[in-house]
Amino acid sequence: MTDQKNTILAIVLSALVLIGWQYFYGMPQMEKQRQEAQLKAQQQQVQQPGQPAPQAQPGAQPGVQPGAPTAPGTPVSIPGQQITREAVIAASPRVMLETPRLRGSIALRGGRIDDLALVLYRETVDPKSPAIVLLAPSGSPHPFYAEFGWVGTAGTNAKVPGSDTVWRQQGSGTLGIGRPVTLLYDNGEGLEFRRTITVDDKYLFTVEDTVNNKSAAPISLYPYGLISRHGTPKTEGYYILHEGLIAVLGDLQEVTYSQIEDKKTMNFKATNAWLGITDKYWAATLIPDPKASIQARFSSGALGALKTYQTDYLGDAVTVAPGATGSNSMRLFAGAKETEIIDRYKDELGLDRFDKLIDWGYFYFITKPMFYAIDWLFKLLGNFGLAILGVTVLIKIVFFPLANKSYASMAKMKAVQPEMMAIRERYGDDKMKQQTALMELYKKEKINPLAGCLPILIQIPVFFALYKVLFVTIEMRHAPFYGWIKDLAAQDPTNIFSLFGLLPEPSAYLGVAIGSFFHLGIWPIVMGITMWAQMKLNPAPPDPTQKMIFDWMPLIFTFMLASFSAGLVIYWAWNNTLSVLQQSVIMRKHGAKIELWDNVLELFGKKKAPDKK
Repeated sequence: MTDQKNTILAIVLSALVLIGWQYFYGMPQMEKQRQEAQLKAQQQQVQQPGQPAPQAQPGAQPGVQPGAPTAPGTPVSIPGQQITREAVIAASPRVMLETPRLRGSIALRGGRIDDLALVLYRETVDPKSPAIVLLAPSGSPHPFYAEFGWVGTAGTNAKVPGSDTVWRQQGSGTLGIGRPVTLLYDNGEGLEFRRTITVDDKYLFTVEDTVNNKSAAPISLYPYGLISRHGTPKTEGYYILHEGLIAVLGDLQEVTYSQIEDKKTMNFKATNAWLGITDKYWAATLIPDPKASIQARFSSGALGALKTYQTDYLGDAVTVAPGATGSNSMRLFAGAKETEIIDRYKDELGLDRFDKLIDWGYFYFITKPMFYAIDWLFKLLGNFGLAILGVTVLIKIVFFPLANKSYASMAKMKAVQPEMMAIRERYGDDKMKQQTALMELYKKEKINPLAGCLPILIQIPVFFALYKVLFVTIEMRHAPFYGWIKDLAAQDPTNIFSLFGLLPEPSAYLGVAIGSFFHLGIWPIVMGITMWAQMKLNPAPPDPTQKMIFDWMPLIFTFMLASFSAGLVIYWAWNNTLSVLQQSVIMRKHGAKIELWDNVLELFGKKKAPDKK
């Protein structure tokens, strides 16, 4: 009965790993191929961003469309030819932006923040590669921008600045840390609008909008903010990572691009809210005053062949008496999702669950502490790879008593293997008597036959927590180890099937879906060897089926983990090595023979040395 349970447990664990691999890697790869094909088809379409389909702001009156997908007067694409981002930027009046972390500009037409590059982050591990572009203006290949302003109440004909309004800069100069810029607009009907934009030393913009009423009648206006994106961006396609529209509007809202395409519009009312659009490592997020009550919306539309996505909100009406001034303040986070910075904004601004902008997942309570432990060790050791090795040692220390108990039980089982074999020979095909005798033996020797699975079960939550940390945190992006590992968050770049670069990669002629099975780097091979060594320390399963499963498991895991991040494979190999050392010491302490070397010799056709009795 025990053997059957062990067999079933081994099969279940193997099936879980196979399903997990398909879920976390196989299906996302197919989704990524689909997205690449869709993106290529979109780029082949004739784009006409000068003819937008208007989108109504929640609560706005008909005819008022703050944040229509593009502004009239934006350069129109030439059929069959894309207008570059640089050309669009050069064609419009702008205020330059420069900080140690950011480069870009603010468009005077519309007063949009629509040109932003993150200079500390590069597209590849090459430090000379282009900086990451986060925001881009309407009319460029991948528009993504933030816009702010006012809309009138029902029945008002007040002329308010819109997406085609050309603002005037007060004075001159570049927006930077401690150097705000002020934009002015006079509607010629008694209303003067002023916009002051500041930026901190990280990624936070503050926009102060004021309206001076010089007319003879009071005016009521609603402040709004929006983030708009044109075209479906290329996403990672992994189900453990959210990319798309995100907000805390009472509840955490995570809506993918395909979901909002189906729903078209989603409306909310909330306080202490924030909303925006997130990528894996970057985000643009609107942050109204935490005390303000807002009407928020997620929406999707179309602009010619391009799909559009938007998050926006409308604040409470601001009534300005004749001769008085009304104001509204809002913030924009636009930058890299660095954990320390996100947490700081959450605490300093009193933002509800702003740290959820980083997708820590359902195991938040394990994943985030795991990151903090790795980050703490990184600050001590200076290398994230060493930090992963260090946190592995800390985890082994935490679970040391439990693992010791498990290994001791396995050592006892290995020591009584001759008695177990004698019981099987004595009772032959009588399985009932055989199992009864085995259970009596286990009870007498205080052996837990399932103890061997305990170390594996312990590793599972730690494994997935580390996988999540490596996958979602920007701190791990392009973090080098030693030798050929230049990015711990990417898979080992070496491949035995391409003779380590001498031949083309199999994916080049087999396709990604099939070729991914034939990418096997050095570190995955090391991991497979250490896993094989650990399993060979355990007692050999008496059941042939069970033995076959365990014999093949290291090879199966080697190929499956080859596609995972190098940091995760290094962790697994190091964890296996520590387990082999720990288990060997415990087995020797309990008088069990360590047959690892005999098993190595057996691979080369040599027989094991007989047990000495």
